[in-house]
Amino acid sequence: MPVENLIVGYKPTASEASSNAAAATDAATKSTRTGKKAKFDRRLGTGAALVSLGQATTPADTADVIAQFRADPDVAYAEPDTRAYPLATTPNDTDYTKQWDLFEPTAGMNVPAAWDKTTGTGVTVAVIDTGHTAHGDLAANTVAGYDFITSATAARDGNGRDNNPADQGDWSAAAECGPTAKASDSSWHGTHVAGTIAAATGNNKGIAGIAHSAKIQPVRVLGKCGGATSDIVDAITWASGGTVPGVPANATPAKVINMSLGGSGACGTSYQNAINAAVARGTTVVVAAGNSNADAAGFSPASCNNVVNVAASNRTGDRSFYSNYGAIIDVAAPGGETRRATDTPGTVTTPENGILSTLNLGTTTPTAETYKPYQGTSMAAPHVAGLAALLIAAKPTLTPAQIEAAIKNNARPLAGTCTGGCGAGLADATATVNAVTSTTPTTPAFQNTADYPINDNTTTESPITVTGITGNAPATLKAGVTIAHTYTGDLKIDLIAPDGSVYTLHNRTGGSADNINQTYTVNAATETANGTWKLRVNDNASGDTGKIDAWNLTF
Repeated sequence: MPVENLIVGYKPTASEASSNAAAATDAATKSTRTGKKAKFDRRLGTGAALVSLGQATTPADTADVIAQFRADPDVAYAEPDTRAYPLATTPNDTDYTKQWDLFEPTAGMNVPAAWDKTTGTGVTVAVIDTGHTAHGDLAANTVAGYDFITSATAARDGNGRDNNPADQGDWSAAAECGPTAKASDSSWHGTHVAGTIAAATGNNKGIAGIAHSAKIQPVRVLGKCGGATSDIVDAITWASGGTVPGVPANATPAKVINMSLGGSGACGTSYQNAINAAVARGTTVVVAAGNSNADAAGFSPASCNNVVNVAASNRTGDRSFYSNYGAIIDVAAPGGETRRATDTPGTVTTPENGILSTLNLGTTTPTAETYKPYQGTSMAAPHVAGLAALLIAAKPTLTPAQIEAAIKNNARPLAGTCTGGCGAGLADATATVNAVTSTTPTTPAFQNTADYPINDNTTTESPITVTGITGNAPATLKAGVTIAHTYTGDLKIDLIAPDGSVYTLHNRTGGSADNINQTYTVNAATETANGTWKLRVNDNASGDTGKIDAWNLTF
């Protein structure tokens, strides 16, 4: 936009500094000298004068008038009245309007406003998946990865493990992956997951990635007929900066790992050891809950500890019909539905309700790049992995436990329903980023994010030890509670002070509603702040179980 005004600050000793008439006369004099329009308009709150140049001013005209003012010994400064623009502009990516999962108020993850504060700069996200294909929306945001598939047959590259994580295709013929297995085309699954996390944004092309300034590290573990646990646990170790014999060190260890993969069965020791070590190295591990419309406790790595376990929600804010559920779920994120539950499996009847991302057109080997909607908890998990990258970029000191707690504590209730349990609710990017970047002074907060099972007809306690606070607790002690449990009417929840005093927070209300994600205010002014506080949960019925997911105290 052309400059229409100047801001002129006069020195305090000049009459124009306090007299509008004098300022008007001075502007008229400058106008006469330059032959350009210059007219006093009004006084700003700072005391400076706003001088109008008119709408037809050229850059040369503006420069002439500014030079006149700056040459005046009574003028402290003269500068153009330039324009500012909103920073949270809508991305110009051509398919952004189809990404309901990022911005729609009903069931989107409320991402755009978070970009005012963070876009993921400096964070590497490892996508442990099928590898990557060449794609113009990913190339600038991809760093070197590794191919961990040991079997040359499954890898289809002829040599097993190597430093090339390119996706060679995971197509298979009927019965090739088991006697009842159907023929399937290549999925390019890792490419789709990567786009959701960190597709380039603002490039007038395709889609917008959630953490579009982060880097994707493709780590290939899935080939023809899936992937071996031994390969996957090595990939987890390497991606997080650990040592794998025979494999070069990772030059850019990931602060976030996304695993949109899994199989039946509870978490094994191999998975758990690798995940524990990754988290100990400071890497947040995000996993998909699974697509069997069943309790996620029966699937791995979804049932492992130390992960952020993500269920899928649809465009109306309900649990997606295929998504796994249960007390072990941490949070939900958009996974979409490219068909209705009653439609023939394998068909695509509602593509507009899926998750649009980067893909390849090849049915077997890779060909040209494209974009396509998918559905699945595989699509939900990278939404949360992208959010984790935003948080780390905004506050690099966050630990994996703090990242998980922040995501869950700032989730919002699903707009629809989630039979079976969807953890803390729908992840909310802006609310979570705002919470971790808040500069409002707060008094110390203490938390326990370990899982404590709530079994039928039992009492469970989770402790928090408070230190470093002088005197008593406040009359407005905040107890934030996140419990995953079906039928909350079974539960009585008490806060136990260090001296044993009992404060009831929830007393068998809520009926058949699932889960509790609430902050309670307790008048604990008579209690000594320091000591061990406990959250006690009593289940007095059969048929519904769950866990204390996390809780915190803010003094």
